[in-house]
Amino acid sequence: MVRVLDATQVASLLDIGELLSVIETALIKQGRGEVVRPERPHFPVGAGLDPDRPDEALGTGLTMPAYVHGSDYYATKLVGFFEGNPARDLPTITAQIVVNEADTGLPVAVMDGTHVTGMRTGCIGGLAARELATEPVDLGVVGAGTQARWQTRAIAAATDVERVRVYSPSDSRFDCASELDDDLDAPVEAVDSARAAVEGATAVVTATPAESPVLDGDWLAPGTLVVAVGAFSPEMQELDPRTFDRASQVFADVPEEVTDTGDVIAAELADGAIGSLADALEGTAGRDDADEIIVVESVGSAVFDAATAAYIVELAEAADVGTTVEL
Repeated sequence: MVRVLDATQVASLLDIGELLSVIETALIKQGRGEVVRPERPHFPVGAGLDPDRPDEALGTGLTMPAYVHGSDYYATKLVGFFEGNPARDLPTITAQIVVNEADTGLPVAVMDGTHVTGMRTGCIGGLAARELATEPVDLGVVGAGTQARWQTRAIAAATDVERVRVYSPSDSRFDCASELDDDLDAPVEAVDSARAAVEGATAVVTATPAESPVLDGDWLAPGTLVVAVGAFSPEMQELDPRTFDRASQVFADVPEEVTDTGDVIAAELADGAIGSLADALEGTAGRDDADEIIVVESVGSAVFDAATAAYIVELAEAADVGTTVEL
C-alpha cells in the first residue's frame, strides 16, 4: 500500500521549528559524506507549445534523488520551475516526491513536494542565520515570492528577529509583507527599493530568479550576513562581485555545486574559497569577528527533500494522515 499526501496534508504535518533540526542533521550528514546524492539533471521543457515562440522552452524540469545513510527510506523529487507561472496565478516551483523503502525498494508514499521544497529551503537560511548572524536580527529581504516568505519564517524561528523589510519590483511585496506581518512577532514593512531593504540590515536574503545582480555590495553594513537562494544555474545571478569582495567568508549548503551559479562565476572566487555550511553547524567554522560580512549561497540538495519526506512518512503513519492506495 502507498500513502498519498496532498499539499494540505503535508503542510498539516510540518512545523518549521521542528524541521530545522531535521535539516540540520541532514546537512551535517551530507557534509560528512554519509549520503548518496546523484547528479541532478535539469532540462528545458515546453518548447513547441507556444505558437508565438515555438523554439523557446517554457520552463525547467529537475529530477532529484537522494538517500541519507541509516534512513528507512530513499526519495526522488520531480520539480518544475516556470517563471511565467505567477502571471497564471500559479507557483513558480512545483514538485512531487516519491518515497521508497531503503531495504526493499517498495513504494511507500507519494506526496506533494512544493510545500516541502519551500520549507526545507527556508531552513537553510534559518540555520545560517542561527550560526552566522548577529542578534537581534534586522532582516532585509529582496524578493517577495514563496521562498522569500519561507526564508523569513525560518530565520524568525531560528533567531531573534526585531524587524523585516521586504522589496520586490512588483506589488507582491505588499502581499508578502502583510502575510509575514501576520505570521511573525516582528514588524514587517514593504519598502520601495532593494537598497531601502538592505541598508542597515544585519541579515539579508535574496530570493529571486534574477539574471543580473539585485544587490550592491556597497549597501552592506559591517557584520551583515547575506543568504542568497535564488541562483542555481550559470545564467542566474543575484549578488554582484563587490559583495564577495567585501565578504570575509563564503559558505554554501553544497559547495561543489554553487561554483556553477552565476553569482560565483561572476565573482571569480579562488579554488577552495567556499566553505561548507555543515562545518559551521558542527562548530569547526564560523564567524570570527562581529564586523565581518559573510555570504551563504544555497542551491538546495535532494538530501534535504529525502530527510523531510522520511520525516513526513513517519508523522503521517503515526497520525494516519493521507489516503492509502494499492498501485
